[in-house]
This record gives sequence, structure tokens and C-alpha cells, in this order.
Amino acid sequence: MNLVDLSWRNMKRNFRLYTIYFISMLVGVVIYFTFSGLTFNEDVVAAIQNKENYKMVISIASVIVFLFIVFFILYANSFFMKQRRKEFGMYLLYGMKERQVATMVFFETLFLSAISVSSGILIGGLLSKFFGMVLMNLMNYNDDISFAFPLEAILSTILLFALLIGIITIQSYFNVRRVQLVELFHAKEKMDKPFKFSFGLALLSIILIIGSYYTITLSGDTDIWKEHKKETLIATTVALIVGTYLFFRQFSGWVLQKMSYSKNYLIGNKMLWISSLRFSIRGNTINFTFNSLISAVIIFAVGFIAVDYAVKADVVKKEYPNHFAFSTQDDETQKQIEQIMNDSHPIIGHETITGIQSEKIPNRKTFFSYPEYYTEEFYLFPESQLNAIVDLRGVGEKVDLEGEEAIVLTRGLDEPTKYKSPLPELTVLADHTFRVVEKIRYPLLSVPTSPSEESTGPQPSGLVISDEAFASLKENHTLSSYEIYQIKDPNIANDVSRKIYDIVMKTEGSYYSAYVDSYSLNTESSSLVLFSVAFFEVIALFALGSVIYFKQLREATEEREHYAILRKMGVDDKEIKKIIRKQLLFVFLPPLILGLVHSWYLLYYAVILIIKDLPSLTTIIFSVMGLYVLTYVIFYVSSTSIYYKIISGKNTR
Repeated sequence: MNLVDLSWRNMKRNFRLYTIYFISMLVGVVIYFTFSGLTFNEDVVAAIQNKENYKMVISIASVIVFLFIVFFILYANSFFMKQRRKEFGMYLLYGMKERQVATMVFFETLFLSAISVSSGILIGGLLSKFFGMVLMNLMNYNDDISFAFPLEAILSTILLFALLIGIITIQSYFNVRRVQLVELFHAKEKMDKPFKFSFGLALLSIILIIGSYYTITLSGDTDIWKEHKKETLIATTVALIVGTYLFFRQFSGWVLQKMSYSKNYLIGNKMLWISSLRFSIRGNTINFTFNSLISAVIIFAVGFIAVDYAVKADVVKKEYPNHFAFSTQDDETQKQIEQIMNDSHPIIGHETITGIQSEKIPNRKTFFSYPEYYTEEFYLFPESQLNAIVDLRGVGEKVDLEGEEAIVLTRGLDEPTKYKSPLPELTVLADHTFRVVEKIRYPLLSVPTSPSEESTGPQPSGLVISDEAFASLKENHTLSSYEIYQIKDPNIANDVSRKIYDIVMKTEGSYYSAYVDSYSLNTESSSLVLFSVAFFEVIALFALGSVIYFKQLREATEEREHYAILRKMGVDDKEIKKIIRKQLLFVFLPPLILGLVHSWYLLYYAVILIIKDLPSLTTIIFSVMGLYVLTYVIFYVSSTSIYYKIISGKNTR
């Protein structure tokens, strides 16, 4: 029998042990190929407006995904190498050389990788339509996406995973070289003694966690966060990390210790699973702490980005309500622009507004919280024109002004304000002063944009005055006119925007702003980030769950003899399964609960309380948490099954 045959027989013989390893690599290939495939999918690329930005984000995400996969698979490979040390020792005892054992492992890895890569590319290609549609849906595009197996994506996947196989082979070789024949003569490693737990440290863990939660609840306008933000943030973070570590190291052990002193400790199977857990607390503390903290960070990050995505789309609509707004052109140019719109996006509304530009007014702090975001000149518009725009947009409230009354127009950064007597005065023209009755959040003219960047200058400072006042002033001042259009399907009008922008900006000093320019840059970018981070969450949670999973498989191997003794003592399989379920429930449940509670406090006080008017907010957050719970449930169910098969001797051969 040659090494290839031996490698193939080993794979079939250890199939159940290799299942999670195979699944890990398969998931990695599918996710990487999905990202790589989306980069070269012609349907997706054609639908994306900012193609260079899209390719850059997807490429960066692909690299991050691959690096995460590398570290995770190396961890999985290290686990399997440790599980098979005695097997390798036997090969060496029978006369095989280290190089031959390493070659055998290489062939095993090659077989497994070939199956994983080919299956992953096939599954990834079949899922490309689904993930492409998900991405299009996030961007609110309606383009059809087809199944795709781009040659570039296939080649990059094969090359990168060939590199990974090489790294795994080197790791496996060093693992084989570390195998000592003396290990064959040790039935098992020396067991740790039950760890002694301190009630004081157990109590300290709860105090630290509750204290950090309380400090988080104070975030916002409290003095401690205002005056000592950096120090408070560091102290809260340290308290949460130390509290979580002590919770698993001391508090959970103290609970188990107390349970072992209870009167009914010897009743049923409680003694068996509690004693086993008390021995494993020391070895599991770091894993549990790491899982809880990283899970909290992952859930918070995904929840925060998901909310940011939802909010950003809404903000763009509010801040850029004009589909197109630009300085009035001559009649011929105006007809050319309208023809460009109607060719692909029929015009559904049009208004022309005319304003008076004031001289520069440096001191505008009375009316603007951030005056640097607005032009120093004010643009005065009559109330009738504002009311016409309200009708055109179908959003906002009409105004009714008299005499020298005026309303300041602001953007989302400024809070709406109704002024009380005495009303603040604003002198915008050398010979004219207005009494400002109100400040409203209604951008008549939005921030200037261009198809290649979101903002090209400050937003025009808008002032709405009465029709009578405007009529008396317009004769003696220069007027500026602007065209405001509403069109069909404005979120996919990038090509139209580029053409109109090039025409309008031929005249120096012209104003131009388009909803689609900001929408594309903001919504596409936030959609890509959300799409990428959602995949990161899946990989990360899968990896974190696997860490606990692998740890339990190792403990199952070590405890096989203990369960064999229990069978000889008359404990049947049904009772053994109960013991395993209770033992693993205690392993999976605390990190799950603590991770959820950590993330909930972070999300509630950093997101939910701040953004109260987003209907889908709780749905987004609970969906993210639901995925986390589902991942752990799958690993728990799988672990109990594999654990039982290992201690029963049914996992191999």
C-alpha cells in the first residue's frame, strides 16, 4: 500500500472527525468565491454606478475574508494534528519516516482541499444569483442577476487556496516533527485538579460587569462622559473585560462548587456532569471570555452598521429632496437638458425659483449651529415659491408670512426652532432687516454635488420672506434663478447626472445638486459595507463556535475511558446522553448569554436611544442576534452528537 492509498483510507476512516474541518474549508471557499465572483459578475458590475469604489471595497473584503479563513483553518488543522499525535507516533514506531508521515498528511489535505474547493466554487456559483440579488436589494436596484462562474474568480480561488494548502502542509510537517514516541505509552495526560474558587472574586466579577453596564447607561450628556470621556471609556472597557474573565474563571466555578455541596448532589446524574465541568473550568476560561467579548463586538458592529445603512438612506432623501437642481440655463440648453432626462427618466415635476443673493454675512452663529457648512451669502426666496416646492415634493408644510417676517432654512444638523418675542433680527441687505420668526429643517437648495464626489461646497443659506417684501426688493437687486426637477427612478440616474453636470458647469460659478450623486456614494458604500460585514459576522461566529466545538471534541477524546467505566457501572446510553447534554449546555449557554447581554447594552445606549424614529431598528438588531443564537444552537446540537459518538467509540473506524 503506497502513501496515496493510505491517505485515502485515513480520510474515509476518520470521516466524521474530518467533517467539521471539511465544512470549515467549504464555507471559506464559498464565501471567498462569492466575494471574488461579485467583483467580476457582469450583471452586478453593470448595475453599480460607482464601479471603481465597488471593486475596491469588494477586493478589500475578499482579502480580509481570506485572511480570516487562513487563521481559522490553521486553528482547525492544529486541532486535528493534536488529535492524531498517537496515530502518527504509531507510524513512526512501525518504521515510517517523518517525511513520509508529512507526505501522507499532505495527500490527505490535498484530497480534502480539492473536494472543498471544487464543491465550494460550484455552490458559490449557484449562490451568486442569490447574493447578487441581496446586494441589489440593499442598494434598492431592480436589476436582474444571473448565475455566474467568472474565470477570474475561479483562478484566484484556486491559487489562493493552493497557497493555503502549502501553509497547512508546513504546519502539519512541524506538528509531525514534534511527535514523541513516548506519548504512546501515556494513556492520557495528567488531569488538572479541581480549581478552587473564591467567593470574593466571584462577587467582584458581577460587580465589575454591573458597574460597566451602569457606566454605559450614563453615556450621553452626563458629566462623567463629557469631562472624562477617554478615561471613562478605558475604565469601562477594562472593567467589562476583567469582569467577563472572572465571571467564567471564578463565578461559574463558584456556582458549580456550591452545586456540588447541595443535598441532592448525589441524586441522578448531577454529580457526573458537575464534577467534569469543575475540572475543565481552567482550560475553558480564555475561550469563553474571548467568545463572549468578540461576539459582543461583532453583534454591536453589525447592528450599528445595519442601522447606519438604514438611517443613511433616509438622511439622503431628506437632505437631497431635489432630484436635480441647477442654475437656470438659456432656452436652448434648457431644452437639451430636459431631453436628456426624458430619454431615460421622464420628468414628473418642474419648478423654477428665483432668489436674491445678499452680501456676505460672517456672523451667522445666531441661526446656524455650524455656520461653516453654509454659504456666507443668504439667498432670499418668496414664500409662494417655497409653497410651490412643497407641492412639487409632496413633503413639508406651507408657510404664511407678513411684512418683514422671515424663516431661516437649515439642514439636518440644526434643530427646528420657533422664536419668541423679541424676535431675532437679520440684516441681509444693506438697507433691509428682517425679523426671523422660525428656523425650519427644509433644504430648498441642497449641498452642491458632482457625480464623482458627494459635496463640492457649502449649502446655500436660505431665507424665506413674504411675497410683498420680495416684490419690493427684486427691482433693486440682482436675481438668480434655479431649476428644480423631479424625475422617475432618480436613484439610477447617474448617467443623466453626469451629462447634465458637464453642461451646467461649463458656466463658472453655476450651482448644481443631484440626489443621485449623494445616493450613489452613500447608499452603495453603506450597502457594500453592510454586505461585507454580514459575511464577516457569519465567518466570525462560525469560528468562535468552532473554538468551543473543537475544545469539547478534545475533552471527549480524553474522557472516553471515564465513560467506559460508567458503562461498566451500569449507566446506560440514555443517561450518558443526558449527562453530555447538560455538560455541554453549561459550556455553550454562558458565553452565548453574556455575549448577547454585552451587545444589547452597547446597542441600546449607543444606537436605539439615539435613533428612535427608525421603524426597522429593532428588527435589524434582533435579526443579527438571532443569527448569533442560531449559530450556537447548531454547534451545541452538533457537539452533543459528536461528543457521544467519540466517547462511544463510533466516530472512527
